[in-house]
Amino acid sequence: MTTWAPTLAWCALVVAFAALANAWNGHDPGWYAGLRRPSFQPPDVVFAVMWPLNFGLLLLVGLTVVRTAPRAEAWTATGVLALSVALALGWAWTFYVPHALVAAAACLAGATVLTWLLVAVVAGVEAWGGLALVPYAGWLTVATALSVSYARHG
Repeated sequence: MTTWAPTLAWCALVVAFAALANAWNGHDPGWYAGLRRPSFQPPDVVFAVMWPLNFGLLLLVGLTVVRTAPRAEAWTATGVLALSVALALGWAWTFYVPHALVAAAACLAGATVLTWLLVAVVAGVEAWGGLALVPYAGWLTVATALSVSYARHG
C-alpha cells in the first residue's frame, strides 16, 4: 500500500530543512570564524560532504520506506522527523543569529535524541531504512558534541 500523504510531508520537510539549514549561517561570518574550534572538529570539506549525503538519505527513506509503510507508522516517522527538523533549525537560528550557544546546544541535543528515535521507528518498518539514517544520526551526534564544546568555551 502506498502512503502518499506522509511521504509528501516527509519529502517537503527534508527539502525545507535543506533550504533553511543554511539560511542563518552567513549572518555574522566574522563571529563564527572567531570561535575557538574544538580539537575534534572535522575539516570544512567533511561538512560539505555529509550534509548533501544526509539530505539524500533522508529523501531516499521518505520515498521508499515511508511511502510503503503502514499509514500509522508512516505518520509516526514523519512526526518524529518534523520535531527533529524543528529543533535542528532552532539550533541554526539560536547559534548563528543571537549566538545563544547553550540554547543552541540544547536544541541540537534534542534533535539528536529524536533522530536516534527516528532510526528506531524507521528500522521497525524496514531495517535497511533505519541503517540508512545512521549516518545522519551519527552526524548530528558529532554536531551536538561540537555545539556543546562551543557553548562551554564560546
